[in-house]
Amino acid sequence: MTDNTTTTDTNAIPDPRKESLIEYPSQFPIKVMGAKVDGFVHAVTQIAEQFDPTFDATTIELRDSKAGNYLGVTITVTATSREQLDDLYRALSAHPMVKVVL
Repeated sequence: MTDNTTTTDTNAIPDPRKESLIEYPSQFPIKVMGAKVDGFVHAVTQIAEQFDPTFDATTIELRDSKAGNYLGVTITVTATSREQLDDLYRALSAHPMVKVVL
């Protein structure tokens, strides 16, 4: 006779891609760093708007590096999913003006 009961593996390792400490939707800050050149902030803003149609550019925070050669741009997006954030990070990281995304 066959046992049709389903057992749950209590030793199963959780998939970190499915677990999240972020509750969606939420306001999520992202710091983007690059050379302090014309068009850098505009480029970051355009990418943010692609992934968050409600993005408010007036919330952007800017911070110069000590020597003034680099600029830190903090954008705050409305995060709606892990996939959205991953795609946004990839798009920012792929931009030629961007050096670091945190």
